[in-house]
Amino acid sequence: QVQLVESGGGLVQAGGSLRLSCEASGRTFSTYNMGWFRQPPGKVREFVANINWSGGMTHYADSVKGRFTISRDNAKNTVYLQMNSLKSEDTAVYYCAARASPLYPTPTQSDYWGQGTQVTVSS
Repeated sequence: QVQLVESGGGLVQAGGSLRLSCEASGRTFSTYNMGWFRQPPGKVREFVANINWSGGMTHYADSVKGRFTISRDNAKNTVYLQMNSLKSEDTAVYYCAARASPLYPTPTQSDYWGQGTQVTVSS
């Protein structure tokens, strides 16, 4: 069993930065591929970024490429999402998810989900 707890959300002006963290319980964190997803108001959950179990492979949605960076620290059981140059359209509830390698989390399929953290970007 893995529990995921996100933190770091908040209100920021357009052009600003935030760093989200997702801390996992359990001793098997390094065996999970991790992902960040978001759900804008009135819309379905969408993919933001993912990272493989070792941190050696990452993928990003086109909408965040070049602005967001996903990383992980397996010693701290934590995955991060550094968000720079934030835009109003980045406003959403952000979720982290874990799925046992070799599978990756998707917006509708994952082994574990966090409770979400709100990110609001004011223009």
